[in-house]
Amino acid sequence: MTDLTVDSSAREMAAAVLARRISARELLDLHLARIAERNPQLNAIVSLDEERARAAASAADEATARGEALGPLHGLPFAFKDTHDVAGWRTTYGSPLFAEHVPETDDLLVERIRAAGAVTIGKTNVPEFAAGSHTFNTVFGTTLNPIDPARSAGGSSGGAACAVRAGMVPLADGSDMGGSLRNPASFCGVVGLRPSLGRVPSWPTDNYWETLSVSGPLARDVDDLALLLSVVAGPDPRVPTALGEAGSLFAPPLSGGLAGLRVAVSTDLGGLLEVDGEVARVVTETASVFDAAGATVDPGHPALDLADDTFRTLRAWHFQAALGALLGAHPDSFKQSLADNIRAGEPLTGADVARAFRQRTTLAERMRVFFESYDVLLLPTSQVPPFPADQEFPPSINGRPMGSYLDWMRSAYVITVTGCPAISVPAGETTDGLPVGVQIVAPFGADRRLLEVAAAFERARDGA
Repeated sequence: MTDLTVDSSAREMAAAVLARRISARELLDLHLARIAERNPQLNAIVSLDEERARAAASAADEATARGEALGPLHGLPFAFKDTHDVAGWRTTYGSPLFAEHVPETDDLLVERIRAAGAVTIGKTNVPEFAAGSHTFNTVFGTTLNPIDPARSAGGSSGGAACAVRAGMVPLADGSDMGGSLRNPASFCGVVGLRPSLGRVPSWPTDNYWETLSVSGPLARDVDDLALLLSVVAGPDPRVPTALGEAGSLFAPPLSGGLAGLRVAVSTDLGGLLEVDGEVARVVTETASVFDAAGATVDPGHPALDLADDTFRTLRAWHFQAALGALLGAHPDSFKQSLADNIRAGEPLTGADVARAFRQRTTLAERMRVFFESYDVLLLPTSQVPPFPADQEFPPSINGRPMGSYLDWMRSAYVITVTGCPAISVPAGETTDGLPVGVQIVAPFGADRRLLEVAAAFERARDGA
């Protein structure tokens, strides 16, 4: 017998399955009941296949009975982001052009999670081709916020973050180009990590050297996130850009405190960001938690003025290269904002792309120098709290119009182009109860240290 619920930690669930206090089938039934309760309203999990999930859970229990070596996620129900290929499982990328697409091979991330013993139950909803930080598409519809279903769950890993917060799955995978792990984590009140470039390798891919987008984990707390990162991180001989440290380096438990930590804090990066007043308040309150725990907290930020042009140029270049031919063949099958962004890549020249890469190099060097004086940078994850779900993006912040569906995402994507790891951790709420996350950024490669800082902040936050 066990007192586990779907809101227990992933580590508790995995330990209970390993100790045979609960079977994989029983654990699956708990989650399927929660999915039946909440998913019809929230629309986080798509392509659910209970029959195949039950067969996989039964196979997991048979492996346990045979005394086989079990992976760290053995028996845990798992739904993969619908942009990650799962062999034999419908994978749409949120596009009507792929509404019936069934891949023949697993993405590397999927391969690793399955090998760790997770029980596949379905996919999590995404915006079309993962473009934009609000999760809606014409195949499955809109994913709603688990705290307030009138609001956005964020994106592009919105289905994943929503499903984790709502207790439909204990962990989730996602990907992040301009904030697609961090933004939905903030909106849904969970933890989301954009790892250092190369930490979680991607395969297959048509461009090993495209490094705006990375894959990473989502969880309800930092220890659980570290558990999933330990599974998906690590080198692979098929990926020349992968970092060399083994995934086991990131396994929990996470120790350490905040005393003596050198923290730079900025609510707006020196005026670069327009930030909602309640979000700024939560960042300031978070800085006080660090200070009370013994950290040295000073106002400060790196110069990221080149990040906007760098990100937008490279994003448009990437989208045009990846989707330009498909848009040309099916011009009426794309949402307008995505079509516009793809076409923005058409007039780019080699000189434009070279400028963006030069600027990105400058930004990385500025971050390296900045982190000689500080251990972490604290800033908003998202510039706004969750906005109404019937909007594609917030039309204004503090009365300042947002000209495109990218403008309000600067707080995340200016960090993207630095290559540094960044984690969003729940930090507070608006006066009407909407979750607000803070973004903690560390030097390139310092992913383990970042997890330790984030876990120490969780403890200090809960104590406060």
